Amino acid sequence: MKRIIPLIAAAALSACGLDTATSAATAAALKKQELEQGKKTQDQAQQKIGQAMDQLQQSQQSRENAAEK
Repeated sequence: MKRIIPLIAAAALSACGLDTATSAATAAALKKQELEQGKKTQDQAQQKIGQAMDQLQQSQQSRENAAEK
């Protein structure tokens, strides 16, 4: 009986460590996913800004061409 109690305690404590490690791994995976999504959103925003800048330049060029005529 004296040997069983320490074994049960050791098993219970190792299960707690496993649970903590699993939680940390899950949190890290979620953080990685959030970072990837943020990067994707940033890339999309930069693309839209680039498109807007191109449209603005085209508009200015059209006005300059119309003013020269």
